[in-house]
Amino acid sequence: MKKYLKNLLLILLLTIISMNLLKSETIDSAYVYNHYSNIAQKIINKAMQDSSAWDRLAYMCDMFGSRLSGSEGLTNAIMWGKKEMEQEKYSKVWLEEVLVPNWKRGTSEMYMTYPRVQKIAIEALGGSIATNGFIEAPILIVSSFEELDSLKDKVKGKIVVYNYPYKGYGNGVQFRFWGAVRAAKYGAVASIMKSISPIGYGKIHTGMMRYVDSVAQIPHSSISLEDALFLERMQKRGITPTLKLKLTCQTFPDTISYNLLAEIRGTEFPDKVVAMGGHSDSWDLSSSAHDDGSGIIAPWQAMKIINDLGLKPRRTLRTVWWVNEENGVRGGNNYAEVHKNEKHKIVFEFDSGVFEPVSIGISGDDNLVQVMKGIEPIIQKIVPEFSVKIGGGGVDIGPMMKLGVVGSSLNPKGGDQYFWYHHSNTDTPDKIDPMIFNKCVAVIAIANYIYADLPNFVSSN
Repeated sequence: MKKYLKNLLLILLLTIISMNLLKSETIDSAYVYNHYSNIAQKIINKAMQDSSAWDRLAYMCDMFGSRLSGSEGLTNAIMWGKKEMEQEKYSKVWLEEVLVPNWKRGTSEMYMTYPRVQKIAIEALGGSIATNGFIEAPILIVSSFEELDSLKDKVKGKIVVYNYPYKGYGNGVQFRFWGAVRAAKYGAVASIMKSISPIGYGKIHTGMMRYVDSVAQIPHSSISLEDALFLERMQKRGITPTLKLKLTCQTFPDTISYNLLAEIRGTEFPDKVVAMGGHSDSWDLSSSAHDDGSGIIAPWQAMKIINDLGLKPRRTLRTVWWVNEENGVRGGNNYAEVHKNEKHKIVFEFDSGVFEPVSIGISGDDNLVQVMKGIEPIIQKIVPEFSVKIGGGGVDIGPMMKLGVVGSSLNPKGGDQYFWYHHSNTDTPDKIDPMIFNKCVAVIAIANYIYADLPNFVSSN
């Protein structure tokens, strides 16, 4: 018995010494580099060896099509993802119900009827009301809300067309969100905006728009860059074109959809979570490979690589398919409500398109930014300009960040190139380079594995 107690005390002493030695080691970028270089290289090698990530993305896009909230395509994609994840034998795979909006596009049709007849392609913006048959009216083209205000006496009975200069996505979104409200305030019967894109080629953009209770609702839709410029040229010649349009979109009662979750249980702190993912829903003009098919497939593939390599992080690593980002953020809000009492170390979102992954951004823990700079020389082997920076986040993880959780995101090089495809019929798998997609997967896997595995004394989580 004395010998047993003696051995037990020796073990406890050695354990305490080991813990103190560990805690005496500085947790900085050098620590990350020294402790995770070999693991990171294994992840890179695994991620870059084939096109399986792209193949999975293309399969989902081709087999289930667009994934607008409330659609059969979205439900089928989510159930397919759940089944596949279950076969990969993670610690847990499950669904969480989310009540989502149920807007249907119907058909869209428009003609210029004066000074001659010409068909013009048009698409309703998400949430728009229908036209109740055809609307026919002269147009008024403006380039800004300020110009609209200055011409307010000429708006009544007109179809307002916003042909604004492209100055980035944010500049265009204001016309999508508020274009109908601002035009209706002065008596317009409908509003149309030029698609948000730096290029044309007949591409038509969709996306969420809004109404307010205090202003009459009018139909709101989108046309191509070329058609907006065509109508503007007519107006500059002193001609006021007349348009005739019909939208049959409808808003149905909210319906049940799901957030999809899967996780690898943490070995040391299983009650502490690193969540990574994107949004499963899309707009309905295409299969939406960039936005955000890539955002759910890449973190899933990252977790699969970690699992296949037999890596077991200290904390629980979770991938999430947040639903309804595009027209409601119900999935992100529901996740925050259901999981608000869990101890999240970080939430990571990928919703920026598949281009060269030039940085990881982190918001809410500047010390972690400095620590994670240890991955820079590792990832620079495949992306020479890669860095870790202050500033990260996303729409789906926004509700968790408001609760004080650190947010992180992948920043690609694409810039305006992303908006060649965004919310349009051109956002298809062929626009994604499989090897660049693999790089994104590798970066996501490395960063989130390290987030989940860092010693507990780096931060409170």
